[in-house]
Amino acid sequence: MQLEAVIVKLNRLLNQRLEDLSISVTSGAIDNMENYKYIIGQIKALESVRQELSNLLNEKEQNNGTVIDISQKNTTPQ
Repeated sequence: MQLEAVIVKLNRLLNQRLEDLSISVTSGAIDNMENYKYIIGQIKALESVRQELSNLLNEKEQNNGTVIDISQKNTTPQ
């Protein structure tokens, strides 16, 4: 199996788990605050992993910002 296929499958599984956790929070299936905090922590961690996978799959360079050259090329006053 190719690396991209593994990442796509992992991303699909992450999305499914996130959906399941979100449904359990919104449906009222959580019976105490400890479970609520635990599930919210899982959601945050899975979202972080999903974001990192997205960044890895992003083919663009992450440092494509504005670059300002501060070196003085022309030193003669005008």
